Formats: sequence, structure tokens, C-alpha cells
Amino acid sequence: MNRPMRALESSWKWAVQTARLCCGVPDYDAYVKHLREHHPEREVPSYKEFFRERQVARYKGTGGRCC
Repeated sequence: MNRPMRALESSWKWAVQTARLCCGVPDYDAYVKHLREHHPEREVPSYKEFFRERQVARYKGTGGRCC
């Protein structure tokens, strides 16, 4: 892949992530990466489990972040 295409792809990923965060949609890939790097003993939840847990945390006020 040439350099302009990589830059375009990178910009697109950034824009999608920003839009998701603005709408309150969590970034599953970033969460999985965080778990693997900082909590290797934990099982990685499915996207459905992850999304549900984030909804509960957001709308029920069950606490903050782990790190």
C-alpha cells in the first residue's frame, strides 16, 4: 500500500473512532488490546458481552474505569 493510501486509512480509522466516542459507542478493539496488555489473566468478552457491560456502566452509574 502506498503512503497516501496508508494516510487515508489512518485518517479514516481516527474519524470512525472519534465519531463512535462522540456517540457513546465504545471501542471494542482498544478494549481487547488493553485487556491483553494489562490484564492477561482476564478472559476477553465477546463484543455483545462487552457492549452490554458498557451500557450498564454508562446508564446505571456502576463506577469508573479500571486504570
